[in-house]
Amino acid sequence: MNTTPTTRNAKRNRLVISAVTAVIAAALVAGAGFWWQDHNKLSQASAEDCKLAQHIITEAEEISTGSTPDAEKWWKETGDERRAQMKDGYLGAKISQYEGWALAIAKKSPEAPSAKDVKNLQEEARGHCSDSGVTLSMPPLGS
Repeated sequence: MNTTPTTRNAKRNRLVISAVTAVIAAALVAGAGFWWQDHNKLSQASAEDCKLAQHIITEAEEISTGSTPDAEKWWKETGDERRAQMKDGYLGAKISQYEGWALAIAKKSPEAPSAKDVKNLQEEARGHCSDSGVTLSMPPLGS
């Protein structure tokens, strides 16, 4: 079988085009995967935000066993401080929930969170601090 130079060139061109198409498709898939992972990643709070969060958590643990008036005053002051200083609103929302639970426990509310609720919130909050070098620890409240 005799192949002409034109036939060989056509085959080579198809092979080159197929290879380039495969490389472009692989790059697009990799780029889309990277975007998807980055898009769905939790916001990453700064070390300062995470340190402030741990400070608030520590105070919340103490205040949850104190008097209701002290807890209410702490809750208002701490909320103002968190909103003024914490830049990561997603972490702030998790810490706000913990603050509210501390107040509820100090008020002897029947809507107090379970240890499992606190553990789940801790894991969610830790996700926002995973790049900061700060590991948040949320103990069960009212102990």
